[in-house]
Amino acid sequence: MRIVIAAVCLLFAVAVHGQTYEVGLYGGGANNIGDIGRMNYIAPSGPAVGALFKWNKSKRYAWRAHLIYARFKADDLKSDIPARQQRGLQMENSLLEASAGLEFNFVEYNLHKLGPAFTPYLYTGVTYFRYDFNYFDAGRMIDTGQRDGSFAIPMTIGAKLRLNQFLILGAEIGARYTFTDNLDASNPTGSNFEQQADGPIGNVFSDDWYVFSGMTLTFTFGRKPCMDCFE
Repeated sequence: MRIVIAAVCLLFAVAVHGQTYEVGLYGGGANNIGDIGRMNYIAPSGPAVGALFKWNKSKRYAWRAHLIYARFKADDLKSDIPARQQRGLQMENSLLEASAGLEFNFVEYNLHKLGPAFTPYLYTGVTYFRYDFNYFDAGRMIDTGQRDGSFAIPMTIGAKLRLNQFLILGAEIGARYTFTDNLDASNPTGSNFEQQADGPIGNVFSDDWYVFSGMTLTFTFGRKPCMDCFE
């Protein structure tokens, strides 16, 4: 009988392998880095909120997916570049990001072991986002009411701490390198509005970035590895 129980546990361990899932919320701020406004890496100018899901495949890595909605502004008058201060342009935008990829833990992160669990981590993957497609005409941003989409490469660093058996608190900063130069309405190329626009503004050879900085709170669920049957 013990042999049968051990065999069942072994088969279940192969199928489950101690996987733990997390679902939770993201909250923080967002800012852009482009041809309008400040060039600061971390300078939230609007809110960022979202939801995320993680599938902890091992103590070292987890598959992750999330949705984040954000708004941000940019103002040349707040820049430390004199030429931008003299230009005096202002813009705002919103975006909805969907991302999926891999979260790598710097140290082993065992959610099935009693006691605190803490680790810094890195996240990267594939990101697609939709944003407001705008342009400048005579120095004023024109809201077209249209949306456009682009891919981006996420580069995120963070840290997470298990508060108790079910809750995990995290903090992270993530930059996204986009494949568009019009996130700040500075270069609406290939559109019906290109002829009406003031023309490319700033460096046309450098695409825009945006940055999220915030906190995560996730709820864990899932079964312990069945290998515990042998203990």
